[in-house]
Amino acid sequence: MHKNLEQKLRPVQKMTRPFKRFFHLEASGGLVLLGCTIIALLAANSPMASSYHTFWNQLFSLNIGDVGISYPLWYWVNDGLMVIFFFVIGLELKRELTTGELSEKHKIILPAAAAVGGAVTPAIIFLSMQYGGPAQNGWAIPMATDIAFVVGVLSLLGKRVPHSLKIFLLSVAIVDDLLAVSVIAIFFTETIHLTWLAMSVGGFGLIFLMNKMGVRNISVYVLVGTVIWLCTLKSGVHPTIAGVILGLMTPSISLINRKSVRSALESIGSMISRSDRVAIEKGEYALSNQVQFTLKESISPLERLETALHPWVAFVIMPLFALANAAVFLDMSSLKEPLSLAIILGLVLGKPVGILLASSVVIGVGWTKLPNNVNWLTMVGAGLLAGIGFTMSLFIASLALEGSLLEIAKGGILVGSGISMVLGSGLLFVSLKKRAVEQFNG
Repeated sequence: MHKNLEQKLRPVQKMTRPFKRFFHLEASGGLVLLGCTIIALLAANSPMASSYHTFWNQLFSLNIGDVGISYPLWYWVNDGLMVIFFFVIGLELKRELTTGELSEKHKIILPAAAAVGGAVTPAIIFLSMQYGGPAQNGWAIPMATDIAFVVGVLSLLGKRVPHSLKIFLLSVAIVDDLLAVSVIAIFFTETIHLTWLAMSVGGFGLIFLMNKMGVRNISVYVLVGTVIWLCTLKSGVHPTIAGVILGLMTPSISLINRKSVRSALESIGSMISRSDRVAIEKGEYALSNQVQFTLKESISPLERLETALHPWVAFVIMPLFALANAAVFLDMSSLKEPLSLAIILGLVLGKPVGILLASSVVIGVGWTKLPNNVNWLTMVGAGLLAGIGFTMSLFIASLALEGSLLEIAKGGILVGSGISMVLGSGLLFVSLKKRAVEQFNG
């Protein structure tokens, strides 16, 4: 009976394992990201500020023969390493849309509506305060949610946070990322160089053909992907778009099924049990390669890449992004600037209002319902947490603004995200503690 129960639980464990791994990784990554943000802020507000900025502005060149590219270090982080970040976003989107929380219509309605409401409302608030002004192009800055910080805060709240709330916020953030990527592709592409664009499209075509032909060597895809990145960079389209598209093109189905894995393992077991050592030596190398290939290809390329890259994104790329972009001189007078106030209000007020309004509409018409063990007070706390924009907000700000406007915007992002973090975590702590007490008394 115990064995049958274990077999029944295994599919559930298999479905939730990627989410649990992702959540724990994001939780620790969020804390590392917070630490790097504090380091950057301390450096920017200390006597070493000039040296710190000089370091990130030094040129780094990559040359092959007479051809090369040369950009400041911060540019390599923002337009180079962050492509890997967006590639992982593409992988997450593909996984959620094919086998995850966004693969079923009734599950996608609430987070999709909440994400749209939580993106549109902050943009409206921003434009109402900045329309016609020099910072108008920054309207998308308060639209985004930083899932690493959000998950980090949820992890600090402990086991009192309902599993359904974690899934809801993760799903909102994933749809939010998709919206942000669409905004970058549509509104932050200015001059298009058709030759380079055609070459990048050709690269995507080659990736498609390699997928269809069953090419499984990841190093080949890395080489073609690097060429696509360079062509997209030179085309005028932001290269992070290439990262997302490559992620979405990654196969989510394994090449080898469980029956083949079982057969391969039985074959090697049979060979090991033989007494004829000569026969074993003749066949063991070929069989060993076959077993190795079978085991590797029993896991989809999407899952392998996501597992391999997520630690690098969480503990290297995003912290480097914070170190390169969060070094803001905190001038309290700049927080009174209309641009800073527009971002703060967009994040702190626009996000929760948009999420709650959109959620109440789709729930009110009967299309969906609140997540299990979640009430409206908890939803307010979740909406406030979604106002932690940080990574994506800083990224969009770097595309939309420059000079003093960019510095003012960064200050607004940091303050708005900080306020959202404090209010959201505080409200969730109170509401979830009250819920835990009620359950205990009940």
